[in-house]
Parts: sequence; structure tokens; C-alpha cells
Amino acid sequence: MELGLLDGFTRAISLGNLWYCFLGSLLGTVVGVLPALGPAATIAILLPVTAYLDPTQSIIMLAGIFYGAMYGGSTTSILMNIPGEAASVPTCLDGYQMTRQGRAGQALAIAALGSFMAGTAGALFLSFAAPLLADFALAFGPPEYFGLMFFSLTALFSFSGSDLLRGVSAGLAGILLSMVGLDIMSGTHRLAFGIPQLLSGLDVIPVLMGLFGVGEVLLTAEEQILSVYRGKLGHLMPRGKELAKGLWASVRGTVIGLATGLFPGLMPSVVTFIAYDVEKRVSRYPEKFGTGVIEGVAAPEAAA
Repeated sequence: MELGLLDGFTRAISLGNLWYCFLGSLLGTVVGVLPALGPAATIAILLPVTAYLDPTQSIIMLAGIFYGAMYGGSTTSILMNIPGEAASVPTCLDGYQMTRQGRAGQALAIAALGSFMAGTAGALFLSFAAPLLADFALAFGPPEYFGLMFFSLTALFSFSGSDLLRGVSAGLAGILLSMVGLDIMSGTHRLAFGIPQLLSGLDVIPVLMGLFGVGEVLLTAEEQILSVYRGKLGHLMPRGKELAKGLWASVRGTVIGLATGLFPGLMPSVVTFIAYDVEKRVSRYPEKFGTGVIEGVAAPEAAA
């Protein structure tokens, strides 16, 4: 096993493969910036690009496209308050507020650093622990999946904060929306109201764009732009205490992402909310979350 890992690492760091990794990351970021395009759709769009490459180069380039698309989804969340994918929703809470304060560069930079740290740690962890993780996943049965679902639903109480009724109401509304379509057990139609397009259910991304994006577009169209922020690139990068806070939040988000990623069925959207909630609880100023704190961007981006 050690020789296989060493051989794979040697191939991965060759100049040609590093070029394809960079090219894949660049293309994934450019296409992933488009709202409502997640990593899967981005890979599907750019798949023909790898048609004439050998298998090793294709896998490396597709991996770069995936990570680039994940980061691209955070860009629209930070700049436009429109999540590029479901996992980017927590990033909107503080990332867009930082943009409104003229700190978009800091938010984008710490999101990139967090994604890079978590991606590197995740790849190394998976390389050494893949056989153990496979056995762990196969041991999951109906009781374990029920426990995960119960944990996800009860997490709503933690995310609700002081306004418990609003949080539970939002969770019940989400469950109601997820019931639209065909029942997988009986095959009967649920809440389709005779509309054929609803038989396949509601896609998460259009729902999120409607909840976050449409309102923000209308609000922006209504407001009058009085000034435009102009600053040097160096002033846009996080420095000093801001950088330290973001890096520590990225480390905690990475640990949470690795720990929760062991469980089958936990989607990245759930993991990012868990990371955001944990970061809020360990913070010295939890009341500032949602107003533009850098930890609220770093933790969920690293956990994704």
C-alpha cells in the first residue's frame, strides 16, 4: 500500500499533471461562478475537455474541476447573496454582509484558503483511511440512517437560536417541500397537483435562488448606489488578527468536515450548517454572526 501511495504521489506532482490540475481548477472556478451550477453540473459541462487525455490526467483534471466549482459556488454567495449550491448557504450569512461593508476581498481570500486547507487535508486523509472508511460505511443499516435523520432534524433546535418557533417552522416547510414528487416506496404522486414538471420533485438550487437571490435582486434594483468602493488589492486581503481568526476557523471547519464526512448520507449542506453553528458557539462574540464576521465564512467553506 505504501509503495502504491508513493507512486501515485510521484505521478500527481509531475509538471504535466500539475498543469492539468491548475487548468481544471481554473475552468471549474469560472464555470462554477454561474449561479445554480453545482460541482456535478460543472463536471458534466466540462467532461468533453478530458476526452483526449489519458486516464490519470483526466482524473486529476476532473478533481481540479470539482474543487474549482466548489469554490466558485462560494463566490456568488459572497458577492451576490445567491448560493451557487446548497452547501454555500451558510456562506451567504456573513460573506454577503462583508461585501456590503467593502470587505469582499477578505471574504473571497479566506474562502479560498479554507477550501484549500480542507481539500488538502481531506485528500490526504482519504488516501490513508479509504479501506477503513469503506468498512465503516458498509456497516450502516436502517437504524443508523434513522439516527442520522433524527440528528439532522433535531439540529434545527440548535440552529434556531432564541427564535425556536421560526426555526422549527422553517424546518417543517423544508420537509413539506421535499415531499413534492413521487413517493419512492409506493410510487404515488405527492403534492404534484397534476403538474408533470413536479413529478420529479423540487430541485434544491432553484428553491435556494428563490429564497436568497430573487429578493436580493429586487432589493438591489430598488436601492440607489451612492458610492463605489475602490481600494488596493493589498487592503482587500485579510491581515493580522483577521487572518488568524479565519485560519483557526478553517482548521475547526476542516476537522468537523472530516469527522462528519465519515457518516454516509450526511450531505455537505448539513455539514456546513453544523460547522457554522459550532463556530458560533465557540466564538467570544456569537451575537455578531450574521453581521459580517470572517469566521462565519471560513468555517463552512472548510467543512464543505
